[in-house]
Amino acid sequence: MRSLSIAGSGEELSLLLLGAHSDDIEIGAGGTILSLIASGVKLNVHWCVLSAGGQRTAEATASAEAFLQGAGQSAIEVAEFEDSYFPSQSRSIKRWLMELRARVEPDVVFTHARLDAHQDHREVNQLTWNVFRDHLVVEYEIPKWDGDLCQPNAYVPLTANILERKIDLLHTHFGTQRSKDWFDRETFRGLARLRGMECRAPELHAEAFVLRKARLL
Repeated sequence: MRSLSIAGSGEELSLLLLGAHSDDIEIGAGGTILSLIASGVKLNVHWCVLSAGGQRTAEATASAEAFLQGAGQSAIEVAEFEDSYFPSQSRSIKRWLMELRARVEPDVVFTHARLDAHQDHREVNQLTWNVFRDHLVVEYEIPKWDGDLCQPNAYVPLTANILERKIDLLHTHFGTQRSKDWFDRETFRGLARLRGMECRAPELHAEAFVLRKARLL
């Protein structure tokens, strides 16, 4: 399969990463971020978590810092919207995103998948498309018990080392999540193996995304 690279070694790339909760970005796109850094891309990253609170705020910040180690420039923001009630906070979240848009100009925006079953995730997706209308938007997936995994059409192959580092960082930084039955190494490794099979990844694993609209030339 022919690859369409968004940036190569030594090139600059500006990313906006949006996650409803403290571990979403890492689960959905953590391997991609690690891969871009390892490949020598000069990243300018704005990492935004829209809800956390208490210990999860500390987890979110520490995890983002670990995943972004080696990136060119980075900024981490943790907002204080109420977990599980994003639809009722839609106006405030949209206002927050519009203020964010005035401050950043990303080449690529990573956000939640449109058909995600979690109401917070769907709201972030809808508002991302509403606010960032002239951007390349890439939607990531979050495995969970709802059975709502997307049908991806874009993939980032992961090396074995990158995948294991992603999983290690997830388990190191998110102690509040380790008791959940879906938050384990086999879930993350198994999904990555499935996505790697779908794109024939050289080292068998990949992260997968939905790319709804892109300009090729």
